[in-house]
Amino acid sequence: MNRQKLQAEFDWQRWKSSAQDVKKLSSPLAARLLFDILLINKFEHELLRLKNNDCVWGPVHSSVGQEAVAAATMAAIQKEDKITGSHRAHHQFLSKALNYVLPPKWNPGKDELPPEGQEVVRKTLAEIMGLAPGYCGGRGGSMHLRYADAGVLGTNAIVAGGIPLATGAAYAEKYRKTGNIVVCFFGDGAANQGAFHEALNMAGLWKLPILYFIENNEYAVGTKSSDACAIPDLSLHAASYGMKGRIVDGADVIAIHDATRDAAERIRKGEGPYIIEAKCYRHYHHAGDQPGSAYGYRDKEEEAVWLEKDPVKSFPRTLVQNSILKDKEVEHIQKLASETVQRALEFCTAGDDHCQVRGELWPDPATAAFGMRSDGKELEGLRYNEREDFHEFQELKYSDAIAAVTGRWMEKDDNVVVFGEETANFGGGAYGATKGLPSRYPDRIINTPISEAGFVGITCGAAMSGMRPVVEIMFPDFTLVAADQAFNQIAKARHMYGGTTDLPLVARTRIATGCGYGGQHSMDPIGLYALFAGWRILAPSDAFDYIGLFNTAMQSLDPVVFLEHHSLYTKRFRVPKDNLDYFIPFGKARVTTEGEDLTVLTYSSMTGRVEALIEKLDAQGVSVEIIDLRTVDLISLDYETVGASLKKTGAIAVVEEAAGGQAIGERIAAEVTRRFFDELDGPPGTLTSKNVPNSVSRILEAAAMLSDEEIVQGLVRIGKRNWY
Repeated sequence: MNRQKLQAEFDWQRWKSSAQDVKKLSSPLAARLLFDILLINKFEHELLRLKNNDCVWGPVHSSVGQEAVAAATMAAIQKEDKITGSHRAHHQFLSKALNYVLPPKWNPGKDELPPEGQEVVRKTLAEIMGLAPGYCGGRGGSMHLRYADAGVLGTNAIVAGGIPLATGAAYAEKYRKTGNIVVCFFGDGAANQGAFHEALNMAGLWKLPILYFIENNEYAVGTKSSDACAIPDLSLHAASYGMKGRIVDGADVIAIHDATRDAAERIRKGEGPYIIEAKCYRHYHHAGDQPGSAYGYRDKEEEAVWLEKDPVKSFPRTLVQNSILKDKEVEHIQKLASETVQRALEFCTAGDDHCQVRGELWPDPATAAFGMRSDGKELEGLRYNEREDFHEFQELKYSDAIAAVTGRWMEKDDNVVVFGEETANFGGGAYGATKGLPSRYPDRIINTPISEAGFVGITCGAAMSGMRPVVEIMFPDFTLVAADQAFNQIAKARHMYGGTTDLPLVARTRIATGCGYGGQHSMDPIGLYALFAGWRILAPSDAFDYIGLFNTAMQSLDPVVFLEHHSLYTKRFRVPKDNLDYFIPFGKARVTTEGEDLTVLTYSSMTGRVEALIEKLDAQGVSVEIIDLRTVDLISLDYETVGASLKKTGAIAVVEEAAGGQAIGERIAAEVTRRFFDELDGPPGTLTSKNVPNSVSRILEAAAMLSDEEIVQGLVRIGKRNWY
């Protein structure tokens, strides 16, 4: 056997500052760095005191011990650059926001803090305390901080949850050729998450302008990093994704600053992403003000070593010893930092000991749902149409309608980009839904790796950055692979950040029940998406509705998911001739067939199936009124049309192809009962497929799915008031 030893070669360096590097540090920069470090340290200790006095609701993950990382990195990037952070991100947020609002020539060694700097500290404290004057109206709190103007896209409570979002933001910066970079901060634990690897692979593949900054503080809660990861240096991951790696000591302020500045400059030149790993330490336990030794997972000797090198103590001493700052300048900075935090404390609290929350600052309870969705102003002025508004029609396949209206938006708006597996292959994707678009827009129909968590998260970050991405999830079951991004991120971001972020994102997914694809490719996800109110859910039953609803979705600033049934793809439908620009409103159902005995609510392919059974139902003496819901998220459901129909029929049934546990009929039935109890002759009926995963076996799959015979039997029973 001929064996050749191979060795991976990549640019991997450890940066450490020298005495000469210290002497080169300018006095103004040194003063700014020291101010940030001391301010953050004072802020965090006051915050922990407030937590101990029950003035902060929820956890406080302090950055005590890691202040220098934030101060040095923020001083090394430009104010137009973007950042994301983790659950432990007060230090990064404060430093980025201060560097954004403060004048470049402001010198904390001599000058007083301008009002805009004080406002940053005040609003940050208010947000963490859950108060209305905070950046997100108190809704985000300690772990979900956002200040878009300053470039803080959002901090994130899910470990590694923000990494795909940051990568999507970097995609937007590259696409728009802004010259800005994104710095994505996270801890050592995040490097063990799949989202980390998926996102970094795409960033390396596409050479995105992003710096992944690992704050390796050696512990994830109480588990030491060496017990959680097979490699001691997490920056070694850079070798896997075509990146350059750097290691710095988290107490070496100058090395952090210079390594970050160098990486940022090289990223701007198109060299691709970097990983910087700072070997740092959090002095307290995961949350709270007790040291880790109090919980037994580390010892006091280890803590003492890190305390001795802590930049809060060592950096001012170094600056004075090297005559970069005078003692009186350091004293001025220390006093300024303390007074700044004290003024923020006085704003947010009451009492001599500042241990009472000022009650007038609490958010109005009536605003609890504010920001869940856009206020809809972006849809004002749209002219909505229905079939009767048009006179000339042509026939178009459902799949061709998807491609045509997507192409129309790509033609109108350069911010529209399509992501997904195989979307640029075969001339139009695996199922023809991008037919003809790859050749017209080769740089905007993006083939992704098989990395649902990664590319769904990337579209979220791109949407939060002002793009209008369309993401294809090849099978609905794969949503579960991307569940954190789809539901913890996309569905919650607008509300979580206090209504400060738009999410103009459209997701599309093809339901493949009845194709023999088995239990992991045949899911109907309507019930899953309906659990999260941030999503608008559309299920068009024909090409006409698809075009009109897609146009409205692309105009919207909310995330919208389209449920596309495979059985519709090859069918031809009448659409307006040479017109792809009409709109159909969210939340407006369509009565497709009028009847007297029973209201039937359907959507997607089931609408046509029930319509095809009308003669059989009539033959058994049941006249049905069929309502195609079209919009099927529970918030937007057209209860006005449903109620009007019920006044006539007195009975209602929801017919779905979804498996029982994935359907929404029971939830619709409960709401119908609450709203229209007096109109009902009896309980609403629900018809679904069996509550089992679909089988590959043709016979077993057919047995599990709701059949036409079962639909007729069920509707006849309810229509004739045979409730049981």
